[in-house]
Amino acid sequence: MQANITTSSHLVVLGTGGTIAGESGRPDDNIGYRAAQRGVADLLAGLPLTQGVTVSCEQVAQLDSKDMDHPTWQVLLQRVRHWLSEPSVQGVVITHGTDTLEETAYFLSATLGDCAKPVVLTCSMRPATALAPDGPQNLVDAVAVASDPQASGVLVVCAGLVHEAKAVQKVHTYQPDAFSSGDAGPCARLYEGQVAWLRTNAMPSSAAAESLAAACLAWPSVDWPWVSVLYSHAGVQGREVDALVAQGVRGLVIGATGNGTLNKALDQALHRAAAAGVAVVRSSRCAFGPVLVTEAGGWPVMPGLNPVKARVALMLQLMA
Repeated sequence: MQANITTSSHLVVLGTGGTIAGESGRPDDNIGYRAAQRGVADLLAGLPLTQGVTVSCEQVAQLDSKDMDHPTWQVLLQRVRHWLSEPSVQGVVITHGTDTLEETAYFLSATLGDCAKPVVLTCSMRPATALAPDGPQNLVDAVAVASDPQASGVLVVCAGLVHEAKAVQKVHTYQPDAFSSGDAGPCARLYEGQVAWLRTNAMPSSAAAESLAAACLAWPSVDWPWVSVLYSHAGVQGREVDALVAQGVRGLVIGATGNGTLNKALDQALHRAAAAGVAVVRSSRCAFGPVLVTEAGGWPVMPGLNPVKARVALMLQLMA
């Protein structure tokens, strides 16, 4: 389904659902809503977009982002690549739910690489029916960023801030400014529709990304490697690891405590998994700070990635 908002276009807005498209029975209810009820054309209708910017839109999916899956990622990647290849399209904006937005952003960044055109994901924490919905402003801001000549690569726009795909993570369950880039901080801020850049967006190489994209589009999504995330915690026994190995898991990402430390029982179970051919990597369950590898070594680390993004990275690594 494609709906033209204006007669000419140089930005394309892809809708995937989420809270930004959600509806509630009462305007004062910001949590008891149903996500993914309004189409992306409806979200764009009547918005005061950046002067001189025209857009078209396409509904790629309509789901609550807690249910985001690999088949939707595969279709989304295909549609983003299609629109970026059009000479008349300056950039792509994607409306998305907040729950798994950071994962989708990282997946697209890893498979698109250092694309010169921007791909900007945006969202909301309140449904479209709220007394003060945050979605319209976020969408207007995302269009402003995507049309900015300095914008490139995969970015996330929320609550007046612009985040890089690798650094961004959801850190609050309720507040409209739910996202943070941790120690890195945002790469830009928005003031009355104007983008104030703090630094350029760091992007993966295009050669590696092209290889990953080719694999993602060629493999049936049901055949993408099964990679799971487990956390180290007090009292963990490692039986979850043995169960996953028995069921055929291909990779395990461990959300370790502190600076990558692991409970002994879990560590022993991971050694059994590795002996069975399962790939194992570490991240940290801490919201901020990287895992600093010590001389003692240990399981490999996905630098700068939280556990859910490390899962995507390991899955793509196994595909490549």
